[in-house]
Amino acid sequence: MKATSIPLGAFVHRTLLRRLLRPVAAFAFLVVAGVAGFSMVHGVGVVDALFWLLDPTSIELHFQTHEGPETLVKSYAIVVLSGLVVVGLWIGETVVSATFGGQIHEELRHMQMQREIDRLEDHIVICGYGTFGKTIAARLDADRDVVVIETKETGCQRATDDGFSVVNGDARRETVLAEAGVERAETVVGAIDDSNVNIQIIIATTQLEPGVNLIVRAGDETYEALARHAGADEVIIPEVVSGEQVSMGLSRREHEEPIS
Repeated sequence: MKATSIPLGAFVHRTLLRRLLRPVAAFAFLVVAGVAGFSMVHGVGVVDALFWLLDPTSIELHFQTHEGPETLVKSYAIVVLSGLVVVGLWIGETVVSATFGGQIHEELRHMQMQREIDRLEDHIVICGYGTFGKTIAARLDADRDVVVIETKETGCQRATDDGFSVVNGDARRETVLAEAGVERAETVVGAIDDSNVNIQIIIATTQLEPGVNLIVRAGDETYEALARHAGADEVIIPEVVSGEQVSMGLSRREHEEPIS
């Protein structure tokens, strides 16, 4: 089944409406209770009762020309108005929390991850978390620190779920490479399924840290010379490597077959 994505704005809107149900219902209940209470205590109409909720000073003016339980009405008004203030604050807090809470949490998570990256040394930076990059990260020793640079949110989430530090951005930009700590890294791997992009990553990396070890993926042998000329220390052509592995497997199988 194909997964569908929900835009952030729609998600926030739905979350806000869902969380506002209770405080808005409480506000409406207090308004109804206030109107009904004023009507029962002093027999005023709905319009006058609503006006008392909007402008409590009108209660004082009313009893200057009317007889009735002034103290009871004022006490009831204080209770209802205090409840409305509390519920109003509840609504405001809910709106702020639902609208900005997720963004604040995401920013704090990003700051924490960046602090962890800033402490790393001799780590591996993998640019791209597709099948190739994910395979490399998974095959590294558990004690090796890995930082993934990925442009797509889905790739960032997969890398985070797999336990790696992640920088969301374009690895061709020096600022993004700096966030990943390339100046302190041992190796940078261009693992994106685009040879031209990987070569651009090489150029950007060598501008930032000429001494770092560079391994890049190339689509075919045509790009190998270009990648090495740009500064790559090792060029991997997945199709060639896969073909060599298959050939070695077949050769091994022929040697292991018993002679009849």
